[in-house]
Amino acid sequence: MLSGRRLLVGIVAGMLSLAASAEPADGQALPPKPAVPIATIEVVATRTPEAPHDVPLSIEVISGADLRARGATSLKDALALAAGVAIAPGGDNGPASAVPEFWGLREFDAFLLVVDGIPWGGAFNPAVATLSLRDVERIEVLRGPAPVTYGATSFVGVVHVVHNAAAASARYLAATGGSFGSGSLAADVSVPFVGAWKSRLSADFDKQGFADDRTSFSRGHALWRAAHVENDSKTWITADLSMLRQDPASPQPRDGATLSASVPLDANHNPAGAHLDEDRLMIAGGWERAVMGDATWGTNASFTHSSQRILRGFLVDISNTANNASGYRENIGVNDLYADTHIIWPAKSDWRFMTGVDALFANGNAEGATFNYTALLNGSTAPSASVPSIFDKDAKDQRLFLGAYGSAEWRPDPRLTVSGGLRLNETSESRGAGVSATNTRLSGSLGLMYAIWEAGPNHVRVFANARDTFKPAAFDFSLAGSGGVLKPETSRSYEGGLKFRGFDGTVDFEASAFKMDFENLVTATVVNNLPALINSGHTRFQGFELALNVRLEHAMFARASYSSHDAKFVDFVQVFDGVPTQLGGKRVEMSAKQLWSAGISLSPDEGFIASASVNYTGDRFMNMRNTAPLAGFSSYDAGIGYRTGRWEFRLDGHNLGDSRDVVSESEFGDAQYYRMPARSIRTSVVLKF
Repeated sequence: MLSGRRLLVGIVAGMLSLAASAEPADGQALPPKPAVPIATIEVVATRTPEAPHDVPLSIEVISGADLRARGATSLKDALALAAGVAIAPGGDNGPASAVPEFWGLREFDAFLLVVDGIPWGGAFNPAVATLSLRDVERIEVLRGPAPVTYGATSFVGVVHVVHNAAAASARYLAATGGSFGSGSLAADVSVPFVGAWKSRLSADFDKQGFADDRTSFSRGHALWRAAHVENDSKTWITADLSMLRQDPASPQPRDGATLSASVPLDANHNPAGAHLDEDRLMIAGGWERAVMGDATWGTNASFTHSSQRILRGFLVDISNTANNASGYRENIGVNDLYADTHIIWPAKSDWRFMTGVDALFANGNAEGATFNYTALLNGSTAPSASVPSIFDKDAKDQRLFLGAYGSAEWRPDPRLTVSGGLRLNETSESRGAGVSATNTRLSGSLGLMYAIWEAGPNHVRVFANARDTFKPAAFDFSLAGSGGVLKPETSRSYEGGLKFRGFDGTVDFEASAFKMDFENLVTATVVNNLPALINSGHTRFQGFELALNVRLEHAMFARASYSSHDAKFVDFVQVFDGVPTQLGGKRVEMSAKQLWSAGISLSPDEGFIASASVNYTGDRFMNMRNTAPLAGFSSYDAGIGYRTGRWEFRLDGHNLGDSRDVVSESEFGDAQYYRMPARSIRTSVVLKF
């Protein structure tokens, strides 16, 4: 078989050759198809539709057309070419999940996931495993802390997934089949509703297998949205149901500076019957109305219920001895409510204002039990275990986030934009038995943008921003029983850069540099062989990021990005083997020094389609003391296919070089790590009707 790199080069060369020499049936050369820039908007930064180059933040928009051109079906695929972002598939939350890295921080809860304006995961952790990318109109990616409209929720990034409108009329049926017994069925259709209301349903069932022993997931998902639009008002309702069944993989333990040679690749040490199952229902609604003449009043609210059932275990001793593994069984129920109401005034006399209030309430309750069992290091059989039937441990948390916010934008000159936001936060948290904490704190941001040069759609603009925010410490429903509420995480960040658009809007380039000082970053540890969390003092993240987009003739799109991240502890004392150790100057574990990516796609409405991309993740350290280094690695993806007016046929390959490098650290298994999934191939057929 061709190597991943040779296959990638071959596909790119073929794409360029086809685009350069395309001819119709009569032999006459096709006239070049104009490279039309795609109009992109984002709403995550200000709640007002704006072009990313009009906002003094590092933000980009990935269109649904781009996702389909690259055959992207997961968050990792979707953000593969995003600047400064690395997505590790899988992780502690199961093979359907992912662990993101923004600004050099790879933490599952450090970013905010938003779906159609609703925080996806509420006040606890992003619900990545239940996210479906069917019928997506665009994905907005903002790097850095969340804007004041979303409050105490994120330090390093926001991912906003926006689905096609309820009034969209396109109808699709899709089916896939692939490696390790994988396959899926999906449909996106408009459905009748009441009166002038428009309604749309997306439904899919996905089963994914993996090279890892006894590892897979199946997910059933349905998203229904309905909307009524009349003159200057809009009312909408939506419901999202996910049923997820996962057979988890095992991370591989580290022995000293390297992964243990005693544990084979893809070995699974989970007890027999291990599972990570979740049923999740979200119901939301909202409206927009014209008020006070030309202002817009918007309100939305949601309720989410999640029920999780967990049985899993991890090695605690790298030896074939009795009781060398520790397991737990746990049931977790979470309810959360989110509500926001705000008023946006249109630009008048060089000013634009927004003000609003929001509330996020979450109540989580877990009960479970722990047990020891014996697992063979080679993972050849599913270990039998005496699983407790009586739950003798629990973990409870109740959170309330309240906020009042306002923002303003001032344009004293057509070339200059000054924007700022301020938010008053009050957060309260209770864990029962008198364990509670309340924090009242201001957060905010200030940004400016200046146009050095403007000529039609072309421009050169410089921007800068400063942001100050905080977030209550993460809670992971651990059964370790540590009990106390950790200190809130706080950050202060500064960012500056340049945005260039040229060649009649077909070339976009962005360069940015950032520095963020982080206090009380939450770090994973282990207490009595169970996962727990601690604060980690003062940490600093800094670096720069570059991104280039080029829209070529014949429906071709090329993108490249490069990031240099320097994430280090400034002042943090951690105890290792009973000895307090100062980690100041050490790099944050699993934070890549460099990231770069490049990709190209050919995606006409009809005819040959293809895509190819490469991602590089630089050197990292597996541990805080920086004694276990990891070399950088590359992964390659590519796809080919053909489209007609009604049909599309594709063949996509992921991780074609079959890289199995370490991509994330477990927060549950001590000094254990998840690897890149093995090479996979997927075929798909889509009918548009």
